[in-house]
Parts: sequence; C-alpha cells; structure tokens
Amino acid sequence: MSSTDVVMIVVIGVLAVFVAFMAMSETALTQMTKIRAYSLEEDGRRWAAQLRRLVEDPNRWLTGLLFLVMLSHLVIATLVGLLAEKHFGAWGVVVGTALESVVLFIGLEAAPKTYALMQSDTAALRAAPFVTLITRIPILRSIPGILIKITNIVLPGKGLQEGPYVTERELLAMADVAVQEDVIEREERVLIHSIIEFGDTVVREVMVPRPDMVCVSASNSVDEVLAHVLSERYSRLPVTGEDIDDIVGVVLVKDVLRAVVAGSGGQSIAEIMRPSMYVPESKRVAELMREMQSRQSHLAIVVDEYGGTAGLVTLEDVIEELVGEIVDEDDDEDALIEAGDDGSIIVAGRLPIDELFDVARIKAPESDYDTVAGMILHSAGRVPSRGQVVEEQGLLLEVLRMQGRRVHRVKVVRLDEKPIEVPEELLARAGSGKKDDEMPGSRSDGSARGDGSARGDGARATSER
Repeated sequence: MSSTDVVMIVVIGVLAVFVAFMAMSETALTQMTKIRAYSLEEDGRRWAAQLRRLVEDPNRWLTGLLFLVMLSHLVIATLVGLLAEKHFGAWGVVVGTALESVVLFIGLEAAPKTYALMQSDTAALRAAPFVTLITRIPILRSIPGILIKITNIVLPGKGLQEGPYVTERELLAMADVAVQEDVIEREERVLIHSIIEFGDTVVREVMVPRPDMVCVSASNSVDEVLAHVLSERYSRLPVTGEDIDDIVGVVLVKDVLRAVVAGSGGQSIAEIMRPSMYVPESKRVAELMREMQSRQSHLAIVVDEYGGTAGLVTLEDVIEELVGEIVDEDDDEDALIEAGDDGSIIVAGRLPIDELFDVARIKAPESDYDTVAGMILHSAGRVPSRGQVVEEQGLLLEVLRMQGRRVHRVKVVRLDEKPIEVPEELLARAGSGKKDDEMPGSRSDGSARGDGSARGDGARATSER
C-alpha cells in the first residue's frame, strides 16, 4: 500500500466523521423549535445564543450544510472507488460500493440522526458553534446561493422564504401536550386556547342580542332614568329616539347621579347623554377592543347590514372571551353548560354552537346560525315548543324550557349514546345559576336585556323586530 493510498484512507475516515457530525447537526437543528431555543437560552445553556440565532434564520446555514454533506459523500464515494479498483479490480468496485452504502446509511446517517432525535437539546447545542462557523465562511455562503439561482432558472421557483412555520393547530396541540406533561396548568391551557381563538371571533358572537337590550328613551327625565337604573342595576344604558333602531346616545349612571345631586332631576336625559359608538356585527373583537381602548368607550351599539340595531357589546363582553365569565354581585344568570347525570348536558339556548360541538367532541358544521337556539330553529323549521326533540349533526337536542318564543334551556345527548364529558374549567366559567322563573340576561357592565325602547315611566317595553 502506497503513501497515496494511506492518505486517501485517512481522508475517507476524516470525511466519514465529518459527514456523521453534519448529519447529526442537520437533524438536531431542523427539529429544534424557536420556543425551545429561547428556553435553553433563558436557562443559560452554553452555545444557546448561537443556537437561537440559527433557529431564527435556517436559510443562513441549511443550504451550506447540505452542500457540504453532498460534497463529502461524493469525495468519499470517489476515493473508495479508486482504492477498490486499484487493489481488487472491477468486482472490487462493486463490493466496495455496496459496503460503502451500508456504512454510510448505518454509521453516517441513521445512527447520528437517531442520536440527534433522542438527545435533541445536547446535539443541537453541540452543533451550534460548528454550524455558526460554516455561516461565516464566504465561499460556503456564495456557492450554494449561486447553485440555487441556477436551479431557479432551470426550474423556476422561489421556495418557502417566509412562514408560518408553526400553525395555530400546532400551537393548540402543544398546549394540550404541555398540560398532559404537567408543564402548564389546565387553566393556562384554557387561556392559551382563548387567546388564539380571540383573533377569529367577531362581534356577532359576543354581543348582547337585540331582544336582551334595556334602553331608555331620550324623552325620559333624569329622575325617571334613575329609577330605571336602580331597578335594572346597569352602569350605562343606550338612549333611543323614535325606536330601538334609533340609538341616539348612551347615558352613564355617574352622569345621572351628578344631575340628581345638582338638583336637575327634571331635565331631559338627552341633555346629559354621551355620543354612542357604532360597530358592524362582522367586526373582529380584537380590533374592537383596541378601538374601545383608544376611544375610552365601554359600550358600542352593534348594527346589522341594513343599519338596524342588532345588539350591543361592552368591553367586559370582549374581555370575557379571553378570561371567561366575569361574575359580580349583581350577576344571576344561568350556567351556559351543566353536566347531566346520564351522560347528557344541559345548555343555554344562547350557547355558541362551536362550544357545544367542542364539548361533544364532534366537528362543528358550516352554518348560518351562531347559537344552539339558532340550530334548533333551523332544524325544526318553526318556533319549537317545550319538549320538542330535534336531531342535528350526531346530537339529540330536547327543548326543556321556552321563554316566549326564545329557546332557553336544552338537553343534549349524543346519538351514539357516548357520554358527554364537560371539562371542569368550562363548568367553572359557566355561571352561577338561578331559579327557573327568572329572566335570563347578560349582566355584564353596561350590557342590557329586554328588546325595545323605554316608555316615559322608564319601564321596559318589548317590540318586535
């Protein structure tokens, strides 16, 4: 064996170790998430800062790393072929190529990558300084870039330059796994889900609907409105002109009290009301919250596509989408969801259908209605009566209680007879419950119930839309 052969064998051995390390580095870095890299850096792990920078911009190093791996494989294959042909002839090349393939696959690919998957943090931290060095070598940055440009000329394409690299579904799944592994509390998981879903929620889904609004008339006096406020216990009320579709302003309790203390109880409420804020029912609640904060407004009137009043929404209604129901000493509303004894659940008619199907673990259908009551009306084709049963999307729904023409309480069971399990955190958010003969309503700050404008005596008047 000549000195040249020895040098070739040494080169093959060095490149083999090099390829194994790069295979481990590629797998470790591509499997590393940004969140995990930030966590390692916060823990003060060595090389974590370099790792975080690599994970933030994989385009800086991935192409160069793959280029080096490909080049190393080509050199190893060439040298093995030369040595085999020199010493063993043509059959030696065949045998050498077969042995090389086995060694490359097991020793230089499968084993390093398996180690990187099993010891991801350690492998990624060890690879970080080496890969960072690669990114600083000009030739390793320029040559892959030139080759990619040539490739784009032959096969036009720009590749994936921007994310998202993590989808909403993956984030939700991560939160679920974190709860199972006791990394975060169940309440924190609920908050994470609420924050992610918050951006997709529109005003129509959180508003107090028109039939639940309580209003006062612009012709009412301050004293009449004060009596109305004391009976309804709201801190702000919409003021109507001709009817409920003519909301002309909003009156605040503190303004009413100031007028009474000043001896102006006989003046019209129109003199102390404030301008009202109007929003479409399709507006996203995230945008609405920012707008209400900037305008220092706690109540907005929701208008439909025809310009009529669809309902109202308060800042508390929006915040409740994030943190759940906010119950104070004046709240006496029914629970949105209650667990039954036979695997069923009792839900409010105003419960959003998305929440119902989430609890029932059934995929929510595409529909034009938002609530359980809307689904029952759609399925029945008419205003249901107490005891009526409908089937919809694998669920059996029985109307337990009606209030006028409104579906108030509904019993829900699965058609396949599987029990419906209600998460504890959802039961905790559901509400305090109350007597059956009491009127349901949203007792949020400034929200109102009962459709219609107020009569001259300040009492609630009901009108049909």
